[in-house]
Amino acid sequence: MASESMRCACGVALEGPPWQAYNEEAFRHLLAIERRRAARSQRSGLLVLVSVRSPTGASDRMPRERVKAVFAGLAAVVRDVDFVGWFREDRIAAAFLTQGSRLSTEAPIVIGDRVTEALQRILPPLEPRRLHVRVLQLRRRRNL
Repeated sequence: MASESMRCACGVALEGPPWQAYNEEAFRHLLAIERRRAARSQRSGLLVLVSVRSPTGASDRMPRERVKAVFAGLAAVVRDVDFVGWFREDRIAAAFLTQGSRLSTEAPIVIGDRVTEALQRILPPLEPRRLHVRVLQLRRRRNL
């Protein structure tokens, strides 16, 4: 769980111009809203997950000195209608990107590459190797 200094009542965990990152509770709340909106509007979205992998493959706690850099890297690929935050507090940073009604099978690959490139520019040379970037396409649900 994040320390109290990293949390506030508004759900913002971190701020760095021109972005803000939500704590896990706020991020998951916004994600639930977007999923319902996507179901109603026949749209889809992309969920970008960034974690630090240990040699065993488990998600490690993200080093504090790298947290802002990771969120800045995510913020570099999102638009003003998208949002970033903790998917799992202190372990998995995330971004949600809205998409149109057409599902692109290439979108997750393109966005994953953009995030990886942004993180490689920001972080020291050896650090990106430990980062694991996953992009999940959240498909619209069919109304039955």
